[in-house]
Amino acid sequence: MKIGVLKENKENEKRVAITPSSISKIKKLGYDIFIEEDAGLLSNFDNFQYQEAGVTILSTADIYSCDIILKINKPTKDEINKLSSKQTLISFFSPALNQSSLELCKKDEINVLSMDSVPRISRAQKMDALSSMANVAGSRAVIEAAYCFGRFFGGQITAAGKINPAKILIIGAGVAGLSAIGTATSLGAIVKAFDTRPEVKEQVESLGAEFLTVNLDEDGSSSDGYAKVMSDEFIAAEMALFKEQAAEVDVIITTALIPGKEAPKLITKEMVEVMKPGSVIVDLASQQGGNCELCEKDKIVNHNGVNIIGFTDLPSRLPSQSSELYSNNLYHILDELTPNKDGNININMDDDVIRGMTIVNKGSITYPPPKIEVSVSTKKDEKKIEPAAEPVKKKTTVLPALIALSSLFVVGAFAPASFMNHFTVFVLSCFVGYMVIWNVTASLHTPLMSVTNAVSSIIIIGAITQISTTDTLSLILSGVAVFIASINIFGGFAVTKRMLGMFRK
Repeated sequence: MKIGVLKENKENEKRVAITPSSISKIKKLGYDIFIEEDAGLLSNFDNFQYQEAGVTILSTADIYSCDIILKINKPTKDEINKLSSKQTLISFFSPALNQSSLELCKKDEINVLSMDSVPRISRAQKMDALSSMANVAGSRAVIEAAYCFGRFFGGQITAAGKINPAKILIIGAGVAGLSAIGTATSLGAIVKAFDTRPEVKEQVESLGAEFLTVNLDEDGSSSDGYAKVMSDEFIAAEMALFKEQAAEVDVIITTALIPGKEAPKLITKEMVEVMKPGSVIVDLASQQGGNCELCEKDKIVNHNGVNIIGFTDLPSRLPSQSSELYSNNLYHILDELTPNKDGNININMDDDVIRGMTIVNKGSITYPPPKIEVSVSTKKDEKKIEPAAEPVKKKTTVLPALIALSSLFVVGAFAPASFMNHFTVFVLSCFVGYMVIWNVTASLHTPLMSVTNAVSSIIIIGAITQISTTDTLSLILSGVAVFIASINIFGGFAVTKRMLGMFRK
């Protein structure tokens, strides 16, 4: 089969569906690949790079003669009308918000696979383009905020005075939110985050942010991997929290989305008006109406000195990286669609992933797909209190002790005096070694290296005590022991230094 890659015609779109680095992997699946002229030019992938990778450059009209059409943005009505019998389109589609376009696809046994309908299950993570783009958007949102903010994010102490770090509130700790947290903390900002799902608290705190909560025992986790709609009482409590934080923070980044529905309004006009002049709001939900009441799609609105950013093209502002990620997602999808690696797709409707993203199959609308239950830990697992088991009475016997004492008596009675000296040193070394090793604090050492160096130190002490012996063999063995143990200690420090250096910024 032939794969055709269309050039994106959406305004300000710079991404491309397939990058040269993915070509060889896709060709191994048995496909011939064609791409529209200059499709990757704005992503810094020119025609020559594609030709070198084995791709044929075609005109727009010729691309539509291919069996499989790949693109990024949801197709326009004109693009859908150009699809012919038994063709397969793979792109973002937003079927819940595009019913009219979905109806246009009911023709000529065409297939449509929506990239934003990939189910959120572990096996599908490598195909989840929605998460890939959210990751880019979250990071870019912080950069856009920094550009509008006009001050450092990180704090500084200079001869001219102290500069306080910026305070940032991130609402929603999904893929985009976590990406934003990571970027903001790396820039030195004080970051706070809120999410209705308590299981993300650990992830937020691991990135260096503070996790905010409301004083209500309600869980926003759901079985489909997305946050669920909360109760009116919970919403009122979180809105009060947002208003309190709005007066304190410098930047707010919102990421709250409900699949197939308008984005919830979380930042009101009243909240914006209590923010300090020069503050910034970045609304990542502007595509679906926005989380901020004053947000306007693809615009920067200034209200009382507060800049509200509603850009919907944040992934496109990092076109090379976004294209690479999307291209990798597409490859994994094509890999699943081509089990025999023979260049023929097999839309297996019994496969949860393929079924989930297939919105039109052979000209028939198959959206929405059946729900897939996602195993989510919604609450901390309560420790089950097991009834205390009856203590097992240990059989006490003096026989082993008597045997050990008898053995020591026999050894002491018949062994030469020199042996007892060595034996005493051995026993003391074991005792001291045990006490020292288990009390080593692994602060500047790795735990393993701390233990090995402690062992080597005990060996050196024991060997030094034997160097004074007149026995030639003992003297040689003691010297060898000191030499080898010293190598281990000094080598341990060298290895530790190198390992610790890997974590320095």
